Amino acid sequence: MKELWGKNKLVSPVVKWVGGKRQILDQIMKYIPQNVSTYYEPFLGGGAVLFALQPKKAVVNDVNDELINLYQVIRDNVEELIEDLGKHEKDEEYFYKIRGLDRDKELYDSLTPTQRASRVIYLNKTCYNGLFRVNRAGEFNTPFGYYKNPNIVNEITLRAVSNYFNKAQITFSCQDFAEVAKNARKGSFVYLDPPYDPVSDTASFTGYDKGGFGRDEQIRLKHVCDNLDERGIKFLLSNSATDFIKDLYQEYKIAIIQAKRAINSKADRRGEIDEVLVMNFE
Repeated sequence: MKELWGKNKLVSPVVKWVGGKRQILDQIMKYIPQNVSTYYEPFLGGGAVLFALQPKKAVVNDVNDELINLYQVIRDNVEELIEDLGKHEKDEEYFYKIRGLDRDKELYDSLTPTQRASRVIYLNKTCYNGLFRVNRAGEFNTPFGYYKNPNIVNEITLRAVSNYFNKAQITFSCQDFAEVAKNARKGSFVYLDPPYDPVSDTASFTGYDKGGFGRDEQIRLKHVCDNLDERGIKFLLSNSATDFIKDLYQEYKIAIIQAKRAINSKADRRGEIDEVLVMNFE
């Protein structure tokens, strides 16, 4: 059913996210099946694949509650969000004031959902490398980015995404990925984009959420994929092309693709690397 997918090019990611898929969308799209009843994405992140596909019925999830709150505010109160974004300042002192709000739980809890969503976008647009990262206490800790003219209020994109969210039948959730996949029914399609298995001891990045995502979690995700396969539900999974991941999913079809590594402390390690797309269908 090709009519499942939308085509509004204004619908695109509103935040930059670690592991974002914009650079490899063309490669991912080659493997998206057409006959789908409901689209599932348990690791939503910046939503590049969701926004490229624009399914009319979807269940999307992320363990980061600030991110899910942001999407719900875009759906329900986009004009209020745009107005609040316009109040932010572009200097370093103000940045650290806004970043530090989550150090005071009572103060942070007093923020409205719109103010919290506005804070996430503001910090994302003005922090170093657009990197959403939290410490073990769940506090945003990326430093100031020193951009000359950050695009904090992208009204066109925000309104386009809000319009899509309101036209489509989309369920947002903030829970464990296994719980999301458990509810998928035959005819659905599940795209899984977990935090990647590190290609080296120093390459790991799981700081988008205080919980982290180690190899035990990768193995637990593999069990989820096995369960989907046993139930006849198609899945596509992205990950790094480490020996661990290739061995873990050896019984499935694996496509090796090239992706650019955008976030690394050393500039000479930001080139193209191998990634895998794992699927249980031809």
